[in-house]
Amino acid sequence: GALGFTGTFEGKPISVQSVGMGGPSAAIYYTELFQLGAQRLIRVGTAGGLGDNMRMGDTIVALSATPDDPTTAVLTNGEAHAPTATYALVERAVQLARAQGGRVHVGAVVTSPLFYDPRPGLMQRWRERGHLGVEMEVSVLYTLAAIHRREAAALCTVSDLIGDSGDSERISDEELKRGVDQMMRIACDLLRLPR
Repeated sequence: GALGFTGTFEGKPISVQSVGMGGPSAAIYYTELFQLGAQRLIRVGTAGGLGDNMRMGDTIVALSATPDDPTTAVLTNGEAHAPTATYALVERAVQLARAQGGRVHVGAVVTSPLFYDPRPGLMQRWRERGHLGVEMEVSVLYTLAAIHRREAAALCTVSDLIGDSGDSERISDEELKRGVDQMMRIACDLLRLPR
């Protein structure tokens, strides 16, 4: 029941596919997209902001993802792996975001298995180790891209600002629309880049 669309963006073919929420769901869709021949996947979504000086609607470009979700370990048979984006896509995403005048942050995110995580102090520890945000799919995307030798990058709009205790401040509808619109323009431009 997940929606998918194929069409064109400025004359170039593009497909958009929803993947559900969380690593196990996303792994199904990412794997099948690679099986169907996809060469480059750009994840777009939201993240809870952990970084200092973040604002609602800012864009996070995930250079890497710490896998708190066990799906990544299952995909690598428990072997250590550092899920990392395709650098050329990260570099271009940052250039595009800055050209649009948007606020962009580049670095590590955490892929969590839970939307409402009850573990005390966890958000503070992630923040102290330099993570910019928490989301639910990026480490799985980057791991599968490595396994299939494909390109991948992830862009997240900051939809919540998460405090050290796990409390959060939510984004307004207007801020969310503005942030998502910017993120989507960047993603579509990334998909047009030559391979």
